[in-house]
Amino acid sequence: MTAQPVGIVGVGNMGRPIAERLSEQGVPLLLWNRTADRAQGIAGATVAATPRDVAQGCDVILSILANDDAIAAIYHGDAGLLAADLTGRVVVEMATTSPGTVQSLAAAVNARGGLFLECPVSGNVVPARAGRLMGLAGGTEAAFDAARPVLDLLMRRLEHLGPVGTGAAMKLAVNLPLMVYWSALGEALALAMAQGVDPELALDILGDSSGAIGAAKSRIPPIAAMVRTGDPGTVSFTLTNAIKDMRLMTDLAQSTGQPHAVIAAVLAKAEAAAASGWADYDNALAGTFGLRAKGETA
Repeated sequence: MTAQPVGIVGVGNMGRPIAERLSEQGVPLLLWNRTADRAQGIAGATVAATPRDVAQGCDVILSILANDDAIAAIYHGDAGLLAADLTGRVVVEMATTSPGTVQSLAAAVNARGGLFLECPVSGNVVPARAGRLMGLAGGTEAAFDAARPVLDLLMRRLEHLGPVGTGAAMKLAVNLPLMVYWSALGEALALAMAQGVDPELALDILGDSSGAIGAAKSRIPPIAAMVRTGDPGTVSFTLTNAIKDMRLMTDLAQSTGQPHAVIAAVLAKAEAAAASGWADYDNALAGTFGLRAKGETA
């Protein structure tokens, strides 16, 4: 493990539990977040003034950002990561983004003397806090080896898939069936409700069936509550973020000539839900958008 602190840029929904996990493992941290208060209160952590300060103070820098706009600002801003001398340092981008974006970042980091590794992860806040994420890394062997001692503390499975861009593509591939499942679950529920089956019983059966995914057990109760009361409950992954990922999926499929009719249909439904006020709801609720009980008019 590096003697220097590990840097984390972006202490938000995923960055915070990742920072807490590393702190719990005795790793000193240097943190930066756009809203500085979000980075406070983590044992063994110092809050930096700028992303450049994080890069200059750490050998391993984890970037955990929400979208491409945040990535552009944090890397290319006047006090961004690329304003630092990155010689001897490895920057690990953990955001879900496109292969083209991480390939551009890799070139920019390399030009500043650093190593670059993409490592988007499969898993949400709970496995992040427990060190049970799945890491999908892309980059050179040197970058992977430099980052691995830190990443191993966060992952139940860490795969080096190939050059930069392979991790981004694999993360989008992992997320695609998940997006489809939530939409399909809503339509399956509609079939049962149309014949008068109690929605909570129907969801319980669907969650216990051979068609259920691993996340169904934890996410179906909030879906049932939404159907019963209209309360969207807590949010693990917003519909806005899911739409961002689905657009990345369709863009990648179109640019490479791959089929994408299924995810395009799910994206259209999600966009309609977001436009109707569901943008900040949990993505798992999206399948219930437009649901009508038997005999109810739209």
